[in-house]
Amino acid sequence: MHTASDLEALNEAQRAAVEAPVDAHVRVLAGAGSGKTRVLVQRIAWLIDPMDISPWSIFAVTFTNKAAAEMRTRVEQTLGYSAGGMWIGTFHGLANRFLRRHAAEANLDRHFQILDSEDQLRTVRRAMSALSLDEKLWNPRSAQAFINARKDEGHRPEHLEDRDDPVKQRLIQIYAEYQRICESSESVDFAELLLRAHETLRDNSELLDHYHQRFRYFLVDEFQDTNTIQYGWLRLLAGDQGRVFVVGDDDQSIYGWRGARIENILRMEREFPGTITFRLEENYRSTGTILKAANALIANNGDRLGKDLWTAGEDGEPVTVYSAFNERDEARYVVDRIRAWAVSGNARADVAVLYRANAQSRVFEEALIAQQIPYRVYGGLRFFERAEIKDTLAYLRLVANRADDGSFERVVNTPPRGIGGRTIEKLRTLASEAGESLWDSARRAVDGRLLAARAARSVEGFLNLVEVLSVEVQGVALGSTVEAVNQRSGLLDFHSRDTGGRGQ
Repeated sequence: MHTASDLEALNEAQRAAVEAPVDAHVRVLAGAGSGKTRVLVQRIAWLIDPMDISPWSIFAVTFTNKAAAEMRTRVEQTLGYSAGGMWIGTFHGLANRFLRRHAAEANLDRHFQILDSEDQLRTVRRAMSALSLDEKLWNPRSAQAFINARKDEGHRPEHLEDRDDPVKQRLIQIYAEYQRICESSESVDFAELLLRAHETLRDNSELLDHYHQRFRYFLVDEFQDTNTIQYGWLRLLAGDQGRVFVVGDDDQSIYGWRGARIENILRMEREFPGTITFRLEENYRSTGTILKAANALIANNGDRLGKDLWTAGEDGEPVTVYSAFNERDEARYVVDRIRAWAVSGNARADVAVLYRANAQSRVFEEALIAQQIPYRVYGGLRFFERAEIKDTLAYLRLVANRADDGSFERVVNTPPRGIGGRTIEKLRTLASEAGESLWDSARRAVDGRLLAARAARSVEGFLNLVEVLSVEVQGVALGSTVEAVNQRSGLLDFHSRDTGGRGQ
């Protein structure tokens, strides 16, 4: 349970924020390394005990699965019992939870599929094909970015004006066709989760009233990174009675490129009258010298509410800046410093090289290899982004939902079974003309002899495989289902032979 000692472990500014009046809106401006997640967790614990507020009336949200898991774990450790029933998670995770519960009100199938980035791109390409657009002239990734940006702003295709701009006109058409395909295949992308959750609440007054009664306390981490639709959904949920407690750093908004609106944290007083502001300025992560350098740079930011990071720790070593001639000179300099560090008797394991984009690792790796310095690259493809995992999931999704066009396209010729690009394009055209799923168009093409004999046999074999799998896995445990799918589909043999690294 939450105890007085938990509060005593906080510094003065942290404790003041945690114990702010429960009926107030609170904005905590927290610098890097100042313990903002700790403050958020302690605020949740303080609301429940000693303030005796129901855990089920609390809605806590952050931006990454890792941060959400950490928040949930810390809350459970602080409270001494499971937080499983509480709404603690990422924006997308909580929106997904909401839509699963209210699929009917959201005009979704309860078992809707979620498209990841690559699945979404494949669907965009299908939309462009339906519109007879040449990918050499119209970049699918640009169209994908356009769609996501519009959804993050809360706009459907019908809300957009082309203003006689032929490029924008075409992108709006792609967006509309893409959305039609998603609706027909019961699929949603990540941006759609929030947009659909917002629309569902906005358009259903009875449901909105229910959640106004359910949730009274809203806590948001990294508030400076909220985009328009995230903020809109939160504002709708909070209504006039909810109390908002946000933690963020107006000097750390780095996600403007994906729709983050720094003004959300700057305009709190206007949107939530009576907002109380606290500043967490004591840093527990960096040396004094680093903080002074950071403060000097941050002071040049135009739109900020102001804070000055400091530490009770040592000043540390001076900051060194090296202006490299090019990327190879930069890598040479870094590797030379590493070698000098190791020669002085220090452990190479204590050295980390940070870079902003994966593509930058190559030149550093080449320099390290040339100097015969062992290294390890952290990152790369995450588990669920690996080709073999996505292939298995696609089969499982297709077994559960024949209308999942993204999964159909991914595995119809995986492992290779002689179904070429022309055949798939033919099925796309049939599906587009009839307004049906790729599965239905494939079945119609086989039954109606609309394909060449060899292609028809291959397509029919694939359809039969999925049908057989569907029967075999009925009532079977998930682990056994995955094993059966991988064995019978041929994925196990295919990926065990594939050493070329298919990626995604």
